[in-house]
Amino acid sequence: MERQSKIVVGVAGGIAAYKACHLIRNFKETGDDVWVVPTASALNFVGKATFEALSGNPVSTTVFEAVDEVRHVKIGQEADLVVVAPATADFMARVAAGRGDDLLSATLLVATCPVVLAPAMHTEMWLNPATQANVATLRSRGITVLEPAHGRLTGKDSGPGRLTEPEQIAELARTVLAGHRLDRTLEGKKVVISAGGTQEAIDPVRYVGNRSSGKQGFALAEIAAHKGAEVTIVAGATDKLDCPSGARIVKVVSAREMREAMLEHSADADVVIMAAAVADYRPETVASSKLKKGAADNQLDTINLVENPDILRELVATRDGGGLKEGAKIVGFAAETGDETHSALDFARIKIQKKGCDLLMCNDVSEGKVFGKSSNEGFILSKSGDVREVTAGPKNEVAAQIIEALEEIL
Repeated sequence: MERQSKIVVGVAGGIAAYKACHLIRNFKETGDDVWVVPTASALNFVGKATFEALSGNPVSTTVFEAVDEVRHVKIGQEADLVVVAPATADFMARVAAGRGDDLLSATLLVATCPVVLAPAMHTEMWLNPATQANVATLRSRGITVLEPAHGRLTGKDSGPGRLTEPEQIAELARTVLAGHRLDRTLEGKKVVISAGGTQEAIDPVRYVGNRSSGKQGFALAEIAAHKGAEVTIVAGATDKLDCPSGARIVKVVSAREMREAMLEHSADADVVIMAAAVADYRPETVASSKLKKGAADNQLDTINLVENPDILRELVATRDGGGLKEGAKIVGFAAETGDETHSALDFARIKIQKKGCDLLMCNDVSEGKVFGKSSNEGFILSKSGDVREVTAGPKNEVAAQIIEALEEIL
């Protein structure tokens, strides 16, 4: 049985404080022991009783309560993880200055566990040189400062500074707790990632597709973006997944659309990751109106298929022919099942040699595993023949392992 983690959820005084309630519930639902430490101004947005009801633990803002327990030291000393959401510009400035004038800032001074800050503020505040300098200082000290999301802010404003969605914060925080660093090792790198399945039209209503949800591709984009990369996602069917903070999304539908988008956006990329589940075949012709079941000419009885382009192999050939950035690394995915004589890994070894990519993530998708699920497992193969096992775990943690393997060859 896994040990229960003690997680401190800090809440600074911003309008996004209400989203901390969802974050607290997320941690509680996985069995963690959650202690909420708000700032005094945070209680102007969400009341103390709400935080106590959701966490099941007492809530305080000051170092002068429970003095006999030395709570301002004890909470930070015993924590396995501290997550502050939202982290306002003022709060990050105080932490960068080493202030300890309330319970939350004192907790961070004491904590030796991983600390994750999820910023939320207006765009001008986020881009202000003082805030950016404070963020750089905090990151240099080993604190994980997530990239804020782009989107609607308070009032009519929109731009970078929106709080990352609570579920994404929780998943990223657990990734850090699992020992994966979200440092800025991909700063200045351009990363292009394909995600989701493609849909090949039969008529205006029907299509040929597959079970891919796009979750693993989006998880890769999430990790790469928080490591400082400029990320573009070429996304097929992705079931309304939350956009990774700071990433750009290019929507496509068919394999041929994905091919065009990947070739275009990969031209100056440092890293190209083909995580999408591209349909191998498409209907030879697409009907302009809905085909009728049971019609006299049996329009749906037989559908002729033609092979779709092999995007991964074409990307490798384009790079090797000088059409991509010199030194660009290409990562492929292989959704495999074993048979009577071969394992999924056996087929993956054949595929990486055939495709010519630098790394290949092999998913064993037999028995309903992986597709549409929040976890993944398999193997990471390198062109040189090395194999490392990826044990079953959340897709963000799997993404972190893939990115770490990629960083070794960059």
